[in-house]
Amino acid sequence: MIRRSSQLIPLAIALPLSLAACFERVHPSVENVPRPVQVVRAAAAGTEVRRDYSGIIRPRREADIGFRAAGRVTSREVDVGARVTEGQILARLDPTDLDLAVRTAESDLASAEAQAVQAQADAQRSRSLQASGWVSAQSDEIKQSTARTAQERVVSARTALQLARNRRDYAVLKAPRAGIVTAALADPGTVVAEGQPILRLAESGTLEAEVALPETAVADAAGQAARVTLWAKPDQSIAATLRELSPTADTHLRTYTARFALTNPPAWLAMGMTATVSLEAAASAEQLASLPASALGDRGQGPMVWVVTEPGATLTPRSVQVRRLLQGQMVVQGVSPGETVVAMGVQKLDPAIRVRVADQRKISE
Repeated sequence: MIRRSSQLIPLAIALPLSLAACFERVHPSVENVPRPVQVVRAAAAGTEVRRDYSGIIRPRREADIGFRAAGRVTSREVDVGARVTEGQILARLDPTDLDLAVRTAESDLASAEAQAVQAQADAQRSRSLQASGWVSAQSDEIKQSTARTAQERVVSARTALQLARNRRDYAVLKAPRAGIVTAALADPGTVVAEGQPILRLAESGTLEAEVALPETAVADAAGQAARVTLWAKPDQSIAATLRELSPTADTHLRTYTARFALTNPPAWLAMGMTATVSLEAAASAEQLASLPASALGDRGQGPMVWVVTEPGATLTPRSVQVRRLLQGQMVVQGVSPGETVVAMGVQKLDPAIRVRVADQRKISE
């Protein structure tokens, strides 16, 4: 019995080990499982670059106008939005003080003329006496000089009178040209200084689109075709050409002010309307592809995308150049239309892993 028990002990120990070996489960390696990814096929993108810039409709010439004399405004004949013609009366000053200045100038002229007549008569008598030897040449020269001085005072008095009359005429403010009143800067009763703005007048028939261009658009703005659309009527567009481009950038926005002259503007166009200026560059020979913006990644060496190579479903990093960024999409150079690119989750991928296509996304999504 002792010998049989000693023989059964090794069997009892080996049996559980062999049974455990039979039920051992083999777990696959995580590294060998292809990772599911969503892909998209790159679509061909147009090579014509269109860029839109928001702006506003403004007149080409707009000026603040005021009286060329000081005084109290007694009336303003027009309001904001009024269309005026050249020479139309816009406002008036109280002419009381200006009339007094004219009367003073007239009195000064009369006095100067009287003195000139007397001085001229004295000069003639002195000349006769000097010819007869009764007056010295020195005394006669003094009389002649006094007569000339009196005559110059007459000329000065006449000029002062003309200036006084002009200032009285300046009490009536007239439109220098036809246009539209865009602002009223002083009301009746206001005492204004000479040259102080009273109204702002925009010249009629010279409406333009003013936009702020970034640095990247300045170099090509002059040679590009432009179209202007209005938010009021987005279904209509107006041809435009660049007329003026600021040589310096705005100190805060770092943009350059550009003005586009409108070709045949419609009658309904009004100042202050919000406009969109579209610049279209000429087509280029480079091949561009359209991809969703979520496909773009960066591994520290610049913009890139993951290209899925079939068969084998391996990943290849591809450097790209972003040409345009749109809403949810981008246009890049470096990917050919038709290539399969990972659409999202690009920051979690690595060239060493294998992938399988779980879903194919449409480029329009």
